[in-house]
Amino acid sequence: MDLLKADLFDTLGPLLSAEAAAETAGTGVDAADLEQAVWVRLLEHRRTPAEPVAWLRRAVRAEARLARRRAKREVPYDHRHRSAGDEQGGTGARTSAGGEPEDALLHGEDNRALRSAVARLPGRCPELMKAFLSPRDLTYREIAGELGISQGSLGPVRSRCLGCLRRMLAAKVEAPDLRGMER
Repeated sequence: MDLLKADLFDTLGPLLSAEAAAETAGTGVDAADLEQAVWVRLLEHRRTPAEPVAWLRRAVRAEARLARRRAKREVPYDHRHRSAGDEQGGTGARTSAGGEPEDALLHGEDNRALRSAVARLPGRCPELMKAFLSPRDLTYREIAGELGISQGSLGPVRSRCLGCLRRMLAAKVEAPDLRGMER
């Protein structure tokens, strides 16, 4: 950075901090990110603006608009199951300390019940279902090769196995009556 830009950094730094804080108040955009974006814009500009203060204010407003638009479009990725309260924008019952171990426990119980039911399936169904549920994400060709079954018969056999698994799991959990009342 040349001497002039270093001087700009010292003189415009406090103004940029104040402008960024004012533009981001209540928007969910981080003021430090906005400041950094404006400094990058200044460095990309490659020459000192004729009116640095006016340029800085315009740059802050422009970057703030971009950040707000981006925040509206971006949806954070959450790989965990969300409760109904979270999806509706409320504060769900899950907290970082309270709900996640319970969710893991319930999910683990579901997995154990599924693995137990798969193990009780008749014929070749247990090994076929284990191959389909494998974390290796096998293709039909690989599954057929491992099990010694023709690739064309995998679909119908899988369908019969899933039907049997559905019946086994439905018998374990009673379905509600027609009017939604449990028996």
